[in-house]
Amino acid sequence: MKTAICPGSFDPVTLGHLDIINRARKVFDKTIVAVLVNPEKHTMFTVDERIALLKKCTKDMDDVEVVGFDGLLADYARERGVTAIVKGLRALSDFEYEFQQALTNKKLNPNLETMFLTTNSENMFLSSSIVKQIACFGGDISNFVPDCILDDIKKRLYAGGGKTNE
Repeated sequence: MKTAICPGSFDPVTLGHLDIINRARKVFDKTIVAVLVNPEKHTMFTVDERIALLKKCTKDMDDVEVVGFDGLLADYARERGVTAIVKGLRALSDFEYEFQQALTNKKLNPNLETMFLTTNSENMFLSSSIVKQIACFGGDISNFVPDCILDDIKKRLYAGGGKTNE
């Protein structure tokens, strides 16, 4: 069985994230969506909350597993027997960082390959940061996040919820 990991912070999950997850599902038998704890990022949602939001969005996808983890992605992939990472790219600026990460992961785990999927043009501008910024100012985010979690995100962000500082 071919399995891939789609890692990210998903703070919160957007339609762009779901697009990449769905497209990875077309290539792989199983897709692990890995919610990473990144000590350099200050998040609005805890890891458990982000996992819950993703599980809500993927509940009808039997070939998707949502997990949380910290540590090195290369080590986690080795532990799970996974040899492919799928990352979405919005712009050239994403590529530079993701390319560096891919080379580092390959050095740490020679069996690990990274596949880049370019985002659909309708999601090129979309990021979790933009969603949070719009929501914090009371703007409409309904075109940017899955309907099934819109109210969950609104409750946190429209109320002026602060960063969790994980």
